[in-house]
Amino acid sequence: MSDTAGPALDFDFGLFGRLRRDAATEWRSYIAHPFVKALGRGTLPQPWFQNFLIQDYLYLIQYARGYALAAYKSESLAELVSANRTMTALLDVEMPLHVSYCRDWGISQAELEGAAPDLRMTAYANFFLERGASGDRLDLEIALAPCLMGYAEIAELILADPETVLEGNPYEPWISSYSGAEYRATVAQSIIDLDAFGQRRGADARYASLLQTFRTASALEAQFWEIGWQHGTDESAGSKA
Repeated sequence: MSDTAGPALDFDFGLFGRLRRDAATEWRSYIAHPFVKALGRGTLPQPWFQNFLIQDYLYLIQYARGYALAAYKSESLAELVSANRTMTALLDVEMPLHVSYCRDWGISQAELEGAAPDLRMTAYANFFLERGASGDRLDLEIALAPCLMGYAEIAELILADPETVLEGNPYEPWISSYSGAEYRATVAQSIIDLDAFGQRRGADARYASLLQTFRTASALEAQFWEIGWQHGTDESAGSKA
């Protein structure tokens, strides 16, 4: 089994670490979901994964909108540049890569664009956009954090699981994309940046509200896995995981 690459990740550091510890129940339901375990073992029915990929494409569009909102909520040029950089990377790099990856799974761009949004995807997107619209950029960053940081921890857990099988696993490229050096470096810096941003925006004084946002976002991430986990009629196939 291959090891993770890139920098060591301190998931206990700073504001993110505190939120992760205090939202342990919701966080665990997200990062240890049966969908994730089935990916690592290669037992997830492929039509279920394809359905997840389609909704993930629709989600990425909303995620980019989240960073457009972060730009609007910025209070300095540096914050504006940072938000714009992330949004541009999502639209110009991540989206084309996702479309290409979906094509490898037999899903055309026309199928992606014509797909009906799952209500669980819509609920999640509406949640973080609402937090950004009604709150400030810190509220929005906390709502977006579980997605970015969580996938890195999930990749670590998959690789550390003795029941994970990478050779011949059709989901190995997906696992590798979130355990690679580039993604891990992004997450490592984001954990540091979130703590610094929280200090500037008075996170300690508003921690109870931020924790509730983080808990809800983590629970919605767990629900997002359900899009793929429950798809199809032969639910017994997933029980092999």
